Amino acid sequence: MIGGIKVLAKGLVERIGIEGSRLKHEVANKDEVVIEKPMEDHRDALKLVLDALVDEKHGAIKDMKEINAVGHRVVHGGEKFSNSVVIDEEVIKAMEDCIDLAPLHNPPNLIGIRACQELMPDVQMVGVFDTAFHQTMPKSSYIYPLPYELYEKYGIRKYGPKNCGYVRKRFK
Repeated sequence: MIGGIKVLAKGLVERIGIEGSRLKHEVANKDEVVIEKPMEDHRDALKLVLDALVDEKHGAIKDMKEINAVGHRVVHGGEKFSNSVVIDEEVIKAMEDCIDLAPLHNPPNLIGIRACQELMPDVQMVGVFDTAFHQTMPKSSYIYPLPYELYEKYGIRKYGPKNCGYVRKRFK
């Protein structure tokens, strides 16, 4: 149980696109299963996850129709998102606009979302943005001591007490 919610399954996909790809998959009250199989990309990885979820021996659900929505943790949504949102093309565009602010995170987030949309076209996708948690910070707390035009032009601002690494990396 996590926060009063029963966890049916959990897992981890490792080494997508490189040698040694594998899925660790565990269903409540069953042993962990490790599936070692080449995965060229995120689509292959997600297909393996979905197959494991409905597998007769070690699956957690009987049918893919039991999945009503997929939640995607997205690192950077800029100032646009203060809550979870249903992902549509407008949301994807906003995520793409934030790639410069989270170049190591948003591109893989987008790849995963697109792969899920392809594999599960009738399932609703929901984005949950790390940056949403800090939308209520007062301006005096989120403006960096940099030229103000960097905030105006690029959206450079704090989203919590410890995320100044992007500014150092980008404007060094």
